[in-house]
Amino acid sequence: MEIIRKSLIQGAREAEGMAVIIDVFRAFTCVPLFFYFCSKRVILEPDTGRAIRMKSLNPSYILVGEVDEVPIEEGDMGNSPSEIIKRGRDFFEGKTVIHRTTAGVQGVSEAIKGADEVLLGSFVISKATCEYIKKRAPQKVTIVSMGERGKSQSFEDERCGDYMEYLLRGEGRYDHIETLKEVIYRESAQKFLKRKRPYLPPEDPLICLQRDLFGFALIATRRDDMIEVIRVDG
Repeated sequence: MEIIRKSLIQGAREAEGMAVIIDVFRAFTCVPLFFYFCSKRVILEPDTGRAIRMKSLNPSYILVGEVDEVPIEEGDMGNSPSEIIKRGRDFFEGKTVIHRTTAGVQGVSEAIKGADEVLLGSFVISKATCEYIKKRAPQKVTIVSMGERGKSQSFEDERCGDYMEYLLRGEGRYDHIETLKEVIYRESAQKFLKRKRPYLPPEDPLICLQRDLFGFALIATRRDDMIEVIRVDG
């Protein structure tokens, strides 16, 4: 298995073989929570206007997302795992979720154009995702770390890529304590901890940096003209 490392929107466009699109803070920490709380369907929609129209035509749908971190005004909530946990199962069970984000969802929408298969990546589903990849045994895997808004690298996404590469190769070294030391003192985490913006709650990094909370992988697939996420249990 050849493992290729890429970053940002351009990296997603260049993804070959089986692609893993990583967004730790926060998109692909949120999506596993939708499934944990028994959402019926999860749609990734890169276009903000289209996401809003979909919600207006289907009022029972839940619109979760942001544009450059700011929650979509017409949405039900921002891209926050801690807020999802607060809402809980009663809010999500049996519902369709539309998810729009600036980095992760955009990366999936680009990668799905050329990759053979596209998986979502974050610390909370890393092990299950790598187990799925190993079972599928593709010739090429492209790990794409989406970084800050898909434009600049972030430590949390790059280190998650390191962890997944370590799990796939079954050799080398990965130290999560070192990752925590690198990440939590960087601005990408500190902007949550400073509590300056209500849509960046300080609890979010705590959740996003947990490893292997869920025993399922998440695959992005084209269905008609939409990107739908499918859960695959280990």
